[in-house]
Amino acid sequence: MHTSWTAESWKSCAASQQPEYDDFAELQEVLAVLRRLPPLVSSWEIDRLRADMASAQAGEAWVLQGGDCAESFDDCQAESIASKIKVLLQMSLVLIYGSRQKIVRIGRIAGQYAKPRSSSTESRDGQTLPSYRGDLINHSPFSHSHRRNDPQLLLRGYERAAVTLNFIRALSEGGFADLHHPENWDLTFVAESPECERYNRMVQSLGDALRFIESIAPGPLTELRRVDFFTSHEALHLHYEQALTRLSVRGTGWYNFGTHFPWIGERTRAISGAHVELLRGVRNPLGIKVGPTAIA
Repeated sequence: MHTSWTAESWKSCAASQQPEYDDFAELQEVLAVLRRLPPLVSSWEIDRLRADMASAQAGEAWVLQGGDCAESFDDCQAESIASKIKVLLQMSLVLIYGSRQKIVRIGRIAGQYAKPRSSSTESRDGQTLPSYRGDLINHSPFSHSHRRNDPQLLLRGYERAAVTLNFIRALSEGGFADLHHPENWDLTFVAESPECERYNRMVQSLGDALRFIESIAPGPLTELRRVDFFTSHEALHLHYEQALTRLSVRGTGWYNFGTHFPWIGERTRAISGAHVELLRGVRNPLGIKVGPTAIA
């Protein structure tokens, strides 16, 4: 680990799980475009999550994180995104009811497009090709053309993340997350669950409580008509993450503007490694996976 940090200092560290591109010039062109594109999230949102995480650490809130192991570009659809948000809303409602505390909602969404792999190649029927590393890097079908590491997919990943974030914000601001109307979040599996009746009683109880409070309050509880949703993904592809790591225009420091909550995975958390080096310089709250191979 370097004594001083820059957005480039990770390049002199050992970098695991990085794809190799057959056209380095094309990669550089794509990264130049990424660096010119707007941030996906804001420093204000990230700082708000920092404060919320501090509240959770102090025992004043709970953090709920959920989402796919790996997102695909094909799943960037309104129904799929809304269903994931519904699940998080329902889970947070149960936690609110049980804990009587604030819930910090973090989706593993809008950027979870890269996958770490135990091997850089995959063999089938005597043929060996590069491993599928997620839609940000290559394609799943087992053929030379699909398994080529394509720099253009970095731009497509950015675009898919932007579209997903825009839809999530529209849902949040548009009343989809209104705690007055949790019936909007109904999912089929809940109706078929043996706990459905208990869940419906809880929803009714919360609705009654909100209506009672509003009956004696000077005005409607407008803050309960929207909730904060934060995004997260594993910061795996270092060139992509660096392209979205920038100095805040507010002068409050460096941020990873590709997500609110980046994390480092089990395979890339070496203290002297490039992933730790890049992320140690940003103000985002960070996650680190600690598995059975971790040494205290």
